[in-house]
Amino acid sequence: MQQRALKTIGNPDILNRLIQGAGRHKREAKFLVLTTAYALIVLGLANPQIGTKLEEVKREGVDIFIALDVSSSMKAEDIRPNRLESAKQQVAYTLDRLQNDQIGLIVFAGDSYLQLPLTTDYGAARLFLSTIDVDVVPVPGTAIGSAIRLAMKSFVEGERKHKVIVVITDGENHEDNAIAAANAAEEDGVIVHTIGMGSIAGAPIPIYQNNAQAGFKRDREGGVVLTKLDQVALQQIADAGHGKFVIASNQSRALDEIFREIESMEKKEFGAKVFTEYEDRFQIFLAVALLLLLFEFFLSERRNKWLAKWKMRIGNPLTMRSEKA
Repeated sequence: MQQRALKTIGNPDILNRLIQGAGRHKREAKFLVLTTAYALIVLGLANPQIGTKLEEVKREGVDIFIALDVSSSMKAEDIRPNRLESAKQQVAYTLDRLQNDQIGLIVFAGDSYLQLPLTTDYGAARLFLSTIDVDVVPVPGTAIGSAIRLAMKSFVEGERKHKVIVVITDGENHEDNAIAAANAAEEDGVIVHTIGMGSIAGAPIPIYQNNAQAGFKRDREGGVVLTKLDQVALQQIADAGHGKFVIASNQSRALDEIFREIESMEKKEFGAKVFTEYEDRFQIFLAVALLLLLFEFFLSERRNKWLAKWKMRIGNPLTMRSEKA
């Protein structure tokens, strides 16, 4: 580029002799220093944080498994927007209030699945909760006992207290003996609470196609299926699990009452892995960039005249002889 610019002014050979004092290598060095300084400024403004690590901290809390019914009857809309979405909203609200407790998620219909193991990462719990819908369990039905037994297997073995199972369902258990499962949990020191979603009068199960309601679920005879809250069964399960039974509604948060029961429990101490971050490191990049800018400012593009004279003497023997004479 420099040679092209010189051609626009005049003969490059003559101009180069006229500006012999300008050092090409120093100009290149100044450009390199300036470019590096700008790059470091950009990195500094990005505010790099170097060195995250896992650190174990001691906490006191309770192990809580929430078993959420995802059977088709949970789509009934006697609780707005429907039973399942209302239950998810209440769980999300409870997650905002938790501090040191470990929480896990189990979904169940005709079978049960561990959705999230016990964790203190409430952000992950919210993420998993948001993905839950009636299609996450392919087996139709309602097996409350299966969910309780899965929660028991998922707890840390060897501890006989500080454990809670909260079953959120409409109570229409068709698959197994949930009362026996709750009684076995209580004998192992685990408290089983139940939250009833729905109304005793019952409600139809809507069917949606392309986000529009296409009717209601019907039985083999063509009649509309009504899904009713089984208050008696859920009360019996809670009694067997030495827990509390609460009916959810549009006006109240059923988990609030259960949460107060959990808060009053004796807490256990456990270690939890959390991410800790070192301090910001932008200062290093900006400091080096400042030094380079100062260096570039004082770096002259002209050749050092003493160095130039020394090179001329080394390269011209006649000059050296005349000086000796």
